[in-house]
Amino acid sequence: MCGIVAALSNRNIVPVLIEGLRKLEYRGYDSAGLAVVHDGLKRLRSVGRVAELSAASAGLEAPLGVAHTRWATHGVPSERNAHPHVSAGLAVVHNGIIENYEELRAELRGLGYEFTSDTDTEVIGHLVQEELKTTPDLKCAVQQTCRRLIGAYAVAIVAESAPDRIIVARYGSPLVLGVGEDGNYAASDASALLQVTRNMIYLEDGDMAELRRDGYTLERVDGSPVERAVQVSSLSADAVELGKFRHYMQKEIFEQPTALANTLELLGTARTVSPQLFGAEAAELLPKVKRVLLLACGTSYHAGLVSRYWIEDLAGLPCTVEIASEYRYRKSVSDPDTLVIAISQSGETADTLAALKHAAALGQTTTLAICNVAESAIVRAAKLRFLTRAGPEIGVASTKAFTTQLAALYLLTLVLAKLNGHLNADAEAEQLTALRHLPLAVGRVLELEPQIEEWAQRFAMKQHSLFLGRGRHYPIALEGALKLKEISYIHAEAYPAGELKHGPLALVDKDMPVIAVAPNDALLEKLKSNLQEVRARGGELYVFADQGCEIPESPALHILSMPEHYGHLSPVLHVVPLQLLAYHAALVKGTDVDKPRNLAKSVTVE
Repeated sequence: MCGIVAALSNRNIVPVLIEGLRKLEYRGYDSAGLAVVHDGLKRLRSVGRVAELSAASAGLEAPLGVAHTRWATHGVPSERNAHPHVSAGLAVVHNGIIENYEELRAELRGLGYEFTSDTDTEVIGHLVQEELKTTPDLKCAVQQTCRRLIGAYAVAIVAESAPDRIIVARYGSPLVLGVGEDGNYAASDASALLQVTRNMIYLEDGDMAELRRDGYTLERVDGSPVERAVQVSSLSADAVELGKFRHYMQKEIFEQPTALANTLELLGTARTVSPQLFGAEAAELLPKVKRVLLLACGTSYHAGLVSRYWIEDLAGLPCTVEIASEYRYRKSVSDPDTLVIAISQSGETADTLAALKHAAALGQTTTLAICNVAESAIVRAAKLRFLTRAGPEIGVASTKAFTTQLAALYLLTLVLAKLNGHLNADAEAEQLTALRHLPLAVGRVLELEPQIEEWAQRFAMKQHSLFLGRGRHYPIALEGALKLKEISYIHAEAYPAGELKHGPLALVDKDMPVIAVAPNDALLEKLKSNLQEVRARGGELYVFADQGCEIPESPALHILSMPEHYGHLSPVLHVVPLQLLAYHAALVKGTDVDKPRNLAKSVTVE
C-alpha cells in the first residue's frame, strides 16, 4: 500500500527521491517523508501529499537517502506516524504489516527503547539498533532483524554509521532494485525509477540487498547466496505522465482502445485460439479442467463475475467466483480438476495471492494468473499466466485494467469452449473477429463523453443512487456503483434488476436516481418492466441502452444510446460510460479523482 524509494549516487539524490514519491503516490498519500545521510542523519516528514514534502525539502542535498509515502494502517495519518522512523542514527521506511509488532514492542520497551509513534514500523529500527550492539555490520543487523519479523515487509534502512550503503529486504511486499550508471536505487514500483534507469532487478520473498554507489550484493535473509537477473523495463517515463489529460483516470479511460489492442495483439491474424496463449503447460493442463474457480478482490472480482456467465454459457463448465479474502478463511470443497484463476492488476494483492496459495495447498494445482505486471508475485506463483498489456495504471479507480481483464477472460473462455467441443470453426472465427473489433467499438463509446458530462452535472448533486443490471450486466452495474462511490463519494448500490421489488424499491423516490444498463438482449423486456416499477414510484432513470431497445425518453427517463450491440462482449462496452459518469460526477463535486480519500491503489496488506 505504501511507497518506498531509496537512492545512492555521486550526485544529489533528493530530487530523485521526491520525483520517485510522486510516481508512487497512488500507493498512499496521507503523509510522506525522507531521511538522508550527509554529515549526519537528517529527516523531513509532512502530513498530506508529496508536494508538501517537496516544498519542505527545498535546498536539501545529499548523496544517499530513503523516502516514503504512506497509506495508514497502524496509527492515524500524522507527522508522528509518518515514515521514516528513526532509532538513534538509523532510519527505516517500511511497506507491509508486522504481525508480531506488539510482542516486539513490549520486548524493546523492556530494553529501554522509547516509541514515539503508533506504527508497527518503529520496532524494525529499534531491533536493528539492538543488533548493532553485537555486530558492527549494518547488513548483518538487518538480516538478524528480518528473521524475527512475522508478517509482510519491504524495508529500506540507512544509518549515519554506514554513510556509503543502503540495506533493503522484502517479504510479501514488492521491491525492485534499479541499477544505474551513476548509482543504485530501490523502490516499490519500477515506475519510480524510470527517471534514472530502466535496468531492474525484481526481488523475491526473502531476498535482501546491500546497495553501494559502485554496485550491489544480493543474498537471502537466511544468509544463503542468490542471483537475480537484471531486466530491462519495457516501460517508458512518458507512459506515466499525464500528457493532455486532467487526471490519470481520464487518461486511462481513453487509453482503453489501445490497451485492448495491445492485450489482444498475441492473436495476430490467427483464425483459431490456442491454449499456449496462457503458457507453455496450458496445452497439457487445460483439457483436464472440469471446473473453474476465480479468485479476486474489488474491480477484479467484478471481472470474474462477468466471466462466470461466459464460461458457463460458452464453455459449458461450472464456474465459481470468490472474493479472495473470504475464500481463504472458510472451509471449501476442493476439486483437483479445477482451474484456479487469480485476477489482479498489480499482481501483489495480498488477499488474492494468499487465496491462490491456499487453493493450491488444497490440491487444486492448475493455477492461472491474469495480471498486468509480468514480474509480480501472483504471476510467479501460478503455473499459467496471461499478461494484460494495459500499461501502467496510476489512478486508484481501476479502468483499463478492468476491460483488459475482461478481454483476457473472454479469450480464455473461447479456449475452454474449443477444448470442450462447444466452439466450431465458424463460430470461432466469428468470435475472434468480434474481439479484434473491440478496440474500435470502445473508441466509439468514448465519443459519448459530452452527453455523459451533461448527465453528471445533474447527477452529482445527489447523495445516493441505485445501479441495475441483469445477467452478465449485473456485474457491470456493480462496477459502475463502485466507481461512483470510490471517486465522487456518492453512496451507490447495485442490484440485479429482478431484485428491485425485493427490497431496494423502498428507497426509490425523486432524490434517488437509478442507473440501468440496458443491452438489447434476451432480458431486455424483463428489464423494461423493472424500469416501469421505478417510474411508478417517482424515480429518475438514467439508462445506457443499445440501439433498438425502443425505450422512449421522458423528463424523468434519460436515455443514452450505445453505438452498437455487442453480444457476449457487451459488458466491455457498457462499463465505459459508467466510468465516464463517475469521473465527471467527481469533477463536478471537486473531489480528488486520482487519489480518493482513504484508498490506495495496490492493496499489499490484508
